Amino acid sequence: MTDIPNTPPGTPAPVTVVDHPLVQHKLTLMREHDTSTASFRQLLREISLLLAYEVTRTLPMTTKTIQTPLVEMEAPTIEGKKLALISILRAGNGLMDGILDLIPAARVGFVGLYRDPESLQPVQYYFKVPQHLEDRTCIVVDPMLATGNSSAAAVDLLKKSGARDIRFLCLLAAPEGIARMQEAHPDVAIVTAAIDSHLNDHGYIVPGLGDAGDRMFGTK
Repeated sequence: MTDIPNTPPGTPAPVTVVDHPLVQHKLTLMREHDTSTASFRQLLREISLLLAYEVTRTLPMTTKTIQTPLVEMEAPTIEGKKLALISILRAGNGLMDGILDLIPAARVGFVGLYRDPESLQPVQYYFKVPQHLEDRTCIVVDPMLATGNSSAAAVDLLKKSGARDIRFLCLLAAPEGIARMQEAHPDVAIVTAAIDSHLNDHGYIVPGLGDAGDRMFGTK
């Protein structure tokens, strides 16, 4: 796991690249043009579980008294209300399944945004999230952090709904998307499997893996 240094000191929140061998191997398989829809979907589920392990590494902890078969003890447990997983539709749903395998009790919300093909700006069409976001750690998921416009807009909406502890999880990130997120929301930590080279003229990550939603659902 590599933490990318940030300047100036104190801001923004860290960008973490998860360089675990299993993550990188699965990502390579997903990048390949000939990987089938079924394989892509399964790999995304598997890699999302591994990424979720890292994005939850610093969750606040407390203790509670429990009774083991032998003795009573003070045991560690996650503090506060259940986590909120927020999927940016539609591609975010591909990450959601693996994360829910790891955190089955999490509450789930959805932000519907699509990118206008001309302006590359996000257009909202749906928003439904759990209650009491101010008391929950919110993990926003979207496979691609490309321009960063949709991701920043989603975080805007969550903050307006009271969320304070927000983390962003993605499969791939472009430097442009990271810069946009850090400009708009310097308090939001980012966890990703890779930071690629750049965006092309159509706003796609290069080398990337194409459109994650299309590859996941078999659409074009």
